[in-house]
Amino acid sequence: MAENRTLVFDMDGTIADLYGVDGWLNDLRNENARPYEIAEPFYDMVYMAEILNMLKVVGYRIVVTTWLAKGSTKAYDNMVRKAKIEWLKKYNFPYDEIHLVKYGTTKANCTRHIGGYQVLIDDNEKVRKGWKLGKTINANYNILTELEKMLDNVA
Repeated sequence: MAENRTLVFDMDGTIADLYGVDGWLNDLRNENARPYEIAEPFYDMVYMAEILNMLKVVGYRIVVTTWLAKGSTKAYDNMVRKAKIEWLKKYNFPYDEIHLVKYGTTKANCTRHIGGYQVLIDDNEKVRKGWKLGKTINANYNILTELEKMLDNVA
């Protein structure tokens, strides 16, 4: 593959069902990391890891760029960072680089240094509309289908 290609994944609402955790918003307001720890994955993560590892073999880099809780303290940011990293480990999500950043951070600023063609996978329409480094995948639909298409295009 001639061009540097990167997949940039959001977590909450994209691969982790944070908003499906009962009481998630109250927990975040009370600086409880429980929703980040117990959120169920949206997908069969074994199958997703297989697809992502195949994409890595053909030259894709996998990056996770995810926001921390809105209006959080440094102590809570650290709890959330730990919970998100543990979640990714638990589900064997194969990433090369991770950015756990303040809520509202421009995600493109986290990966611009990589260069090349970047695909953002995110459930937030405003974030997708602001992405200028390549294409976007709307995570409100089945992202596995889109990842499979990408794999078929290089196979």
